[in-house]
Amino acid sequence: MCGSPLFATYDLAGVREDIEKNEFPTGVNSQWRYAQLLPVKSPSCIISLGEGWTPLILSRRLGKHLGLRMLRIKDESQNPTTSFKDRGLCVAVSKHYELGSKAFALPSAGNAAVSASAYAAAAGLKSYIFMPHDTPFGFFSQCELFGAVTTRVEGTISDAGAEMNTQNGDWTDLSTTKEPYRIEGKKTLGFEISEQTGWSVPDAIVCPTGGGTAIIGIWKAFDELEGIGLIGSERPKMFAAQSGGCAPIVRAIEKGTDNIEHWMNGETEALGLRVPNPFAGRLILQAIRQSGGDAVAVAEQDIQPTRRMASKLEGLDIGPEAAVGICGLSNLVDLGKIDYDEDVVMLNTGSGARYIDIR
Repeated sequence: MCGSPLFATYDLAGVREDIEKNEFPTGVNSQWRYAQLLPVKSPSCIISLGEGWTPLILSRRLGKHLGLRMLRIKDESQNPTTSFKDRGLCVAVSKHYELGSKAFALPSAGNAAVSASAYAAAAGLKSYIFMPHDTPFGFFSQCELFGAVTTRVEGTISDAGAEMNTQNGDWTDLSTTKEPYRIEGKKTLGFEISEQTGWSVPDAIVCPTGGGTAIIGIWKAFDELEGIGLIGSERPKMFAAQSGGCAPIVRAIEKGTDNIEHWMNGETEALGLRVPNPFAGRLILQAIRQSGGDAVAVAEQDIQPTRRMASKLEGLDIGPEAAVGICGLSNLVDLGKIDYDEDVVMLNTGSGARYIDIR
């Protein structure tokens, strides 16, 4: 093994011909409208719950509050299990199902676990989930409702992954960027953002960042869109937002290094961002730097006030990870790294509902 992520590639010339025949994208109102640029060959193997094609919402009040002329929110809380994890897990489960997998496993801080459990259930397959012990109860209960075998592990998602690897189970490992197909689903964010803005690209995209599949996937999507002739060479600046309690990407950007150092004792209430050492760190840094973007850390104590403020201003279900993104965007505007006149897209990566302990 090379120790680096693998990517799927496509016959871009063939997709160009589909465009000429007006057959790309299809009329399907899900991410499968881009089936020609997704890896599943047999339609019967697509395990879909209606994921993707989420709204890109013009944010007038929050944008004005942050000092931006044009802010739009890609609202991923409207996916089937209420997070953007559905995009990648749907494609990964579907493709591995096509390849003959009978069971899946992954470590997760919460949303990916729920998504994997749901898609495995829809495929009639088993799932094995390993989550940090302090993950809110709602995530565990949802996974178990879908029939997943769940294991609580002391520590972070890295510890959960280490525990999973000691089990030697007969399953397909769906860990972030350790198989090639989750990124293929996540890249549909880039396709949708471009299509929803008239096959253009915004000036900047702000991504709350843990494992980094959104940044890597969106960056790949724009390369493919250029390859099939729908956009030119223009690219948005890609910005990663992290909590100061666990900010390995920010530290690497600040130090100018190409490798991610493990973040010791990472703690943040934005559990999806508590990834001390993302496996595809080099690719995340590469996309940020090539785009002219940056990475920004926010104060942990600012997450909840930002979440309440944004939810009140926009009426959206803003999760703590998205609150990190919004707070990071505010910092970037204050630092002059994003200007008033720029067209900005911010990812609301998922609902905050499961963070409420209702036991």
